Amino acid sequence: MKKLIIDMDDVLCEKGFLRMVNAFLGTDYQEEDAGSYYINDLIPKEKFSEWLQFFEENNVYDYVNLKENVQEVLKKLNETYDIYIATSYVFRDDNQLSGKSLKDKFEYLYKNFPFINPEKYIFITNKEIIKADIRIDDSIQKLEGDAEIKLLFTAYHNVNISEEELKKKNLIRVNDWKEIEKILL
Repeated sequence: MKKLIIDMDDVLCEKGFLRMVNAFLGTDYQEEDAGSYYINDLIPKEKFSEWLQFFEENNVYDYVNLKENVQEVLKKLNETYDIYIATSYVFRDDNQLSGKSLKDKFEYLYKNFPFINPEKYIFITNKEIIKADIRIDDSIQKLEGDAEIKLLFTAYHNVNISEEELKKKNLIRVNDWKEIEKILL
């Protein structure tokens, strides 16, 4: 079986940090308001310590929604591919909260993808060190490394990457799980 490495945030699920930041600030920010990969950059500096406490007391995965068709397509892929979920858990704003982040991610995966063995969860930041035949991620940087097929899942922070740049990096843009199904099955 070919090895398929799949990212978690903005690939399996979405909008957790956006909804959490909006709940914390009482705002209605949209993803494009972030201006970067990190939605939590919207937090004003004077509220930063309060934000860390809010993050510690809440689970960002209570705020996410599954991507449309993800469970259905992933079940089918799981019959054909050796699937691993590779996700970063290091919380940039306070590394000490990374253990909580790891626990929250594990529990979310375990609950929503019971057909994937938890031994196939990889909690890692530098994904390029993992050998894979196929990679699916929303970050160009995290698609580095060897793979026959590299699928860039469209997300708010990568919509402006040109087709020319994608072609240069040998990446295929996908917008949803049905497109992935057509490409891989």
